[in-house]
Amino acid sequence: MRASVFIATSLDGYIARSDGSLDWLGVPDENEDYGFAAFLESIDALVMGRNTYDAVRAMGEWPYGDRLVIVLTHRPLEIPADLTGVVEAVGLAPLDLAEALDRRGIEHVYVDGGVTIRSFLEAGLVRRMTITTIPVLIGDGIPLFGLRESDVQLGLVDSIAYTNGLVQSTYDVA
Repeated sequence: MRASVFIATSLDGYIARSDGSLDWLGVPDENEDYGFAAFLESIDALVMGRNTYDAVRAMGEWPYGDRLVIVLTHRPLEIPADLTGVVEAVGLAPLDLAEALDRRGIEHVYVDGGVTIRSFLEAGLVRRMTITTIPVLIGDGIPLFGLRESDVQLGLVDSIAYTNGLVQSTYDVA
């Protein structure tokens, strides 16, 4: 199983404000999805943390269709009827989850949420990261990356500068 990340950060490296707010992202360009639809087509399932799941649910319409979403949580999770069979809650460590997904024939997962991304990166499971940098400094918040025990070498695959100032860079994890 290979894991990929597709996420936006502020220029100073935050994925959300300290309270989880994403207001700094601004209004998306309705004519541009920044490659997200193609990325979703390339994956078999999503793995996200509980806080990310709660944030996505609060946004309204479920954006992932009937694609399998695994929510990493140790807290009880009530799954609404319309997402039964689509959303699963598990309390596994990244390597254990990767083995379980391998057994199910899942080859490519999208990993989302700060803690989840960091834990999958630490476990050596992330193979590619697409990071879209929003040209705003928010000063404080939830960082994409935190303190690490060792360096992670990255190789630039592609970088695109959009006319609205966003810069999207894709890296392979060495």
